[in-house]
Amino acid sequence: IVRSIENPLHNVGTAVILKGTLAPDGAVIKTAGMEMTKFTGKAKVFDSEETAFDSVAKGEIDEGDVLVIRYEGPKGGPGMREMLATTAAIVGQGLGKKVAMVTDGRFSGGTRGFMVGHVAPEAFVGGPIALVKNDDEISVNIEDNSINLQVSKDELEKRSKEWRMPKPNYESGALSKYAFLVGSAADGATTDPDNFLKMSKHLRDNMLTHID
Repeated sequence: IVRSIENPLHNVGTAVILKGTLAPDGAVIKTAGMEMTKFTGKAKVFDSEETAFDSVAKGEIDEGDVLVIRYEGPKGGPGMREMLATTAAIVGQGLGKKVAMVTDGRFSGGTRGFMVGHVAPEAFVGGPIALVKNDDEISVNIEDNSINLQVSKDELEKRSKEWRMPKPNYESGALSKYAFLVGSAADGATTDPDNFLKMSKHLRDNMLTHID
């Protein structure tokens, strides 16, 4: 049976594109099987999946938290790996419906819960996700396709000026070359020499200082 647009089975599809102050270029959330459409909570920030997984394993995540896992995007990872280990650990501790996760990495098809991935711009190029601090309030609303960091514009501008690009995980070899050539997840994370040239001179210079 094919339902009409006026009479759908569900009001939203199984994947929703979110935009807002935390992801100006977009983010993705899988909504299949989800009961919640809104989540607001305090951020707990991690600069890698490993540190996030360790925190979950130690029981340091509380109901209402929003885990922010960053520097796992196309350039930052590099490669935009899956955050499956951490999401599985969250579900295993009974927190699958009680916390949210936001990352510039991605998720597997088996991921469950309020998990937002593909956040763009990614942290490695100074996107807003790089500016999040512990206890900042983050709100996600599937009904209006929004994802927002509840921090003032002036404060974000201040943090942006203080932010510094981290040392890449790889300074030589194939993954280093990949990080230079790959573009934003919002554009498909494709590799093209022009992607490097599109970056600001400041960011290009920072990446070049680490080349081997």
